[in-house]
Amino acid sequence: MSQTVAEKTAEHIGESVRQASCATSALADAIDDGVGVVRRAAKQGGDAAEEFLDDTTQRIQRHPVLTVATTFAVGVAAGTLFGWMLKRR
Repeated sequence: MSQTVAEKTAEHIGESVRQASCATSALADAIDDGVGVVRRAAKQGGDAAEEFLDDTTQRIQRHPVLTVATTFAVGVAAGTLFGWMLKRR
């Protein structure tokens, strides 16, 4: 039997809707996966920062004189560099 134009159009629209639905589902899944990756990365970054802070605190407590001397040396170097840059202007 021959199909009418309206029937062909209805089938075409139905197929387009199914394709759009599949595309929307795939996009939603991709967004959910991306959100999961970002959450894991943020958690790992926070954990790494916390571990670094704990290690630094322990190192400062074990070597207080070295910490003060290093801080002083970095301050003098930064001050010298800053003064030299201002002098050049």
